[in-house]
Amino acid sequence: MNDLKGRLTKELQQDFNVKIKGSLSWSLPVNSVEIVYQTVMRTKVDILMKMMLIAFGKADIATAEELSDILLVEQLFINDLIDKMSRTGVIEKREGFYSLTEVGVRQFKTGIFVHEPESGSTHALYSPCHQAFLNGEIKNIAYEEKELYRFKSEIDDWSVAKLEDSVLIDALKAMGVESGEGNVQIVVSEIVSASDIQVDLVPCIEFHLYNEAEDLLYARVWNTLSEHWDETLEAQLNEKERKKWREIYL
Repeated sequence: MNDLKGRLTKELQQDFNVKIKGSLSWSLPVNSVEIVYQTVMRTKVDILMKMMLIAFGKADIATAEELSDILLVEQLFINDLIDKMSRTGVIEKREGFYSLTEVGVRQFKTGIFVHEPESGSTHALYSPCHQAFLNGEIKNIAYEEKELYRFKSEIDDWSVAKLEDSVLIDALKAMGVESGEGNVQIVVSEIVSASDIQVDLVPCIEFHLYNEAEDLLYARVWNTLSEHWDETLEAQLNEKERKKWREIYL
């Protein structure tokens, strides 16, 4: 941490109008959240499936063998697609004959087949102080400072249950869970659960700077998780403590 602080100090001192008035080190609590979700694959309806959907919509077909004879296609392929469309709710049997469901009619019109959902899970890092998921990985840094971010108490009532599904889906998108290549698209279809697994402490280094030319006091905060200057934490500190810094430093 001392080496990092030294490098950051040199960076800040490159502006000759700016003087470092003080610095602090503390830990930012970040929650490791396990997200369990389901995805579905969407593909373009192929020619054989389209022909089968048309046949089911216009003729009374009771068996795969009948459809195989009509379309002149191996029954093995017909059986496979009937099983797939039945499991995904595209077709069903009514009074002994196959027919399209509402889902089947909709997918026939759009030309997009939605495959069976698949389950998955992943861990993401959520910062209640940012009210957002953060990118980065928890690092093993030799760090002795146990003091927590001093405005942490303002979010002590946070719980993972407050996270809306849309926020969780956006986090999964940012992690690359969804994808789209050519005619194949994978999307998150459902958030099954979100669980707060543990709280990790992220070291941060806070600098108090004074720009003499502009007569301006402000904070810069280096977040070791994102490995960037953290504008969100800086804005919080500037809003809450700038007046106090002026009394201390000027």
